[in-house]
Amino acid sequence: MDRGKNKDTHTFAKMATSDIVGFYRDRSVFITGATGFMGKVLVEKLLRCCPGVKTLYLLMRPKAGNDIRTRLEELISTKVFDNLRRDSPELMNKLVPIAGDMSLPSLGVSATDIKMLSDNVSIVFHSAATVKFDEALKSAVEMNLKGTMRLIELVRKLERLDALVHVSTAYANCDKDEIAEMIYPPPADPHKLMECVDWMDEELLKGITKKLIGKRPNTYTYTKALAEHLLMEECGGIPLAIVRPTIVTAAMKEPIPGWVDNLNGPTGLIAGAGKGLLRTLWCHTTMVADVIPVEFPINLMIAVAWHTATHKPNNIIVYNCASGYHNPLTWGEIERQGRVALLKYPMSDVLWYPSGSFKSNLTLHKIDVVLYHYLPAYFLDFLARMSGNPAMLVRLYDKAHRAMSCLNYFTTHEWRFISENPIQLLEKMSPEDRRVFYFDVRTIDWPSYIETYALGTRRFILKDDPSTLPAARRHMTRMFWIQQISRVAILLLFWRAVVSRSETARRVWNLAFTMLVSMMRRMSAGAGIGIAKRREKKDEEKSRDMSKASVDVNNSSTPSKAVSMSIAPIK
Repeated sequence: MDRGKNKDTHTFAKMATSDIVGFYRDRSVFITGATGFMGKVLVEKLLRCCPGVKTLYLLMRPKAGNDIRTRLEELISTKVFDNLRRDSPELMNKLVPIAGDMSLPSLGVSATDIKMLSDNVSIVFHSAATVKFDEALKSAVEMNLKGTMRLIELVRKLERLDALVHVSTAYANCDKDEIAEMIYPPPADPHKLMECVDWMDEELLKGITKKLIGKRPNTYTYTKALAEHLLMEECGGIPLAIVRPTIVTAAMKEPIPGWVDNLNGPTGLIAGAGKGLLRTLWCHTTMVADVIPVEFPINLMIAVAWHTATHKPNNIIVYNCASGYHNPLTWGEIERQGRVALLKYPMSDVLWYPSGSFKSNLTLHKIDVVLYHYLPAYFLDFLARMSGNPAMLVRLYDKAHRAMSCLNYFTTHEWRFISENPIQLLEKMSPEDRRVFYFDVRTIDWPSYIETYALGTRRFILKDDPSTLPAARRHMTRMFWIQQISRVAILLLFWRAVVSRSETARRVWNLAFTMLVSMMRRMSAGAGIGIAKRREKKDEEKSRDMSKASVDVNNSSTPSKAVSMSIAPIK
């Protein structure tokens, strides 16, 4: 116990020599989107690795009848804060909720709270956004565009501001094949769009959305591109940097290996495939899947704020936080390595053996959707109704396919995200800072990470305790044989249907069946002879050993001497 305590003290002593840790000491930070996936990891990382930080102000809105204090309690009771609650619960006192709403003027923050923020805050992280790919344009503009404008107005009131870090997305400019670390011309005038949204009704906006977003696949990427341009226009004199992550996935190491709290993106694929529900995905397997473990963009954000405040760049620096530029992983590799991981660490009570595949051909994918998703779903729902149980599978597949359709654009296209600025920033950091606030994507070992990701999905999304793994493996073996038997049965039924219509096919069937029975008899007879011979040989060896042991005992000068025996383990 003392050794562990000394080790922790030594770790904090080392971190105390870190430039970044020292930078955050006695500083107050304002965070939007703190209750989101990335926001939780940001809050936890700042508290754990920068324990000298003065205060973290978290913008929160009352939700479902819960006030901001209740929401803060809910936040710090989540799994992501387990280590902090155990080791340093006093650090939670540094969290201060600020009542507000991104959809209200001045973010809905009271005059008293604005004064408090103005007097104390020097670093702002803006990660609040609606990340729904199928969000209505009005809602996306309200949150991602107008919300950013309101944040800028608030930030201008902060007298001690040293850095504003805005979280965008690498796919904001997905209408281009290669995305540089720069702010591109906007697809529309953000101010005029905000004015239009104010007077247009939902139906009218819905009708013109496709024309407005152009080559972009959804309102999320469209409004994120506009928000970047808005920041460039409105943030003159504000020390600003933009971080663009690609597809953010489960944690690699921190705060907990495999931690994830949502079914977005590949997490839904892993959960669905692991349960045996998703059997096909439309995807170009040779294309790069630009996924990034969640702590990488978070560590980058923390380092970017330090660099922006201390080096005071003349221009807005954009950081593409992407893996594909330096350490590419294809969708085909995800499929192969994911299958290995799901068979090694199976989910509990899988509905079918996970043996689906990614399809580059859309027609083949659609055929598999009918054969392996909807036909079994309708059949099992029929059985459920007959037995008086609720029918759920068809609705479940409808929902899953809607979610997967939002991903199709990203699994069938490829981009080259230039990611030089994060590497240049790494070179400016001390060895200790590079260790604590790691974001070098070249260090990711993808097979190991995908195993961690599968285990994390199993544990944190499906709530399968690690102790259930042995039972899950036994169940998986049963499902494998059920699948094999089902395939043979379908093949036999199909062949039987063909045989009944053709005399030639019937003769081939009878010949094959006769040969199969004959072969099985020979194998059975051969196995029986082999077993008899092995038993005979074993009896002879046992008889010789007993005779030898008898002679040894009779010739021994110490009759009472103990005899030690060892049994080699069966491998």
